[in-house]
Amino acid sequence: MPLVQSDYKPPFLFRNGHFSTIYPNLMRKINGIQQHRERLELEDGDFIDLDWSYASTKPSQHMTIIIHGLEGNAQRQYMVGLAKHLNVNGWDTAAVNLRNCSGEVNRKYRSYNAGVSDDLDAIVTYIISKYEYSSITICGFSLGGNIMLKYLGEERQIPSQVKSGVAISAPCDLHDSLKAINKPNNFIYQQRFIRHLKAKLIERQVVFPDKITKSDIKACKSLIDIDNLYTSKAHGYIDAIDYYTKCSSKQFLNSIRIPTLIINAKNDSFLGDKCYPIAEAKNNPNLFLETPDYGGHVGFYLPKETFYNELRAFEFFSQYI
Repeated sequence: MPLVQSDYKPPFLFRNGHFSTIYPNLMRKINGIQQHRERLELEDGDFIDLDWSYASTKPSQHMTIIIHGLEGNAQRQYMVGLAKHLNVNGWDTAAVNLRNCSGEVNRKYRSYNAGVSDDLDAIVTYIISKYEYSSITICGFSLGGNIMLKYLGEERQIPSQVKSGVAISAPCDLHDSLKAINKPNNFIYQQRFIRHLKAKLIERQVVFPDKITKSDIKACKSLIDIDNLYTSKAHGYIDAIDYYTKCSSKQFLNSIRIPTLIINAKNDSFLGDKCYPIAEAKNNPNLFLETPDYGGHVGFYLPKETFYNELRAFEFFSQYI
């Protein structure tokens, strides 16, 4: 335990995983939310930008840190959708722009990856030092979900203010997820990620010409090529496999000591079989795993403004404050 029985049943069209994944990115619009940016200066001389939005009724004692996925930012529809739902229900939110994702090239050669739990630790420490929230919760989407799970399960003292966590569409085994994304049915997604990541690397090459060459970047034909060239080397790993092995959150799940929910749809084409940590959830009373039949990758549509994962995240957070 605990394996959670899911009651998510979307309309017929949204039972197709690809349709569920693509539709929100193209069609969903979130109105009525205002974000206020705050820059967190990091100890290594770099920065992370937090985009805050606030409870719509009164000063809140509760807040949620929200972390985006690969090549995302705080303005993605899934980020502001959750932020708005929490704001309406009386919670403040800080939507994280991971390094190099806030529209400005960061100062350091390193940027972000699926295992940057040190940056999440800095964010949590900063918020506790500056604000007086009685409860802090964390929600991570996709790559951000892996970061959060790794943070909660590592050998660190989690502050008492951090009450619970929710991971949505989390690639708990990074190499298994990569192999899933490399399948032919994910070709369009794969090429989009490669295009965006290479464009980001070209930006970094201009700032750090002694670290990486344009010809090396152009030679990358796959995600693992990019992780071998940049992601691993820039963050202290031997190669892509070393990075995937050391940063996959699955190995840390047994050590999570606060209530944590993972929602991974069975028809998520970005996740391989190893990304569904059934044994870990059965063995850890603090880890809840929900595997709806539908939802695709971060695509839990409902025929109203609020999506299923947003309802579930708030419901779960509310139980542990």
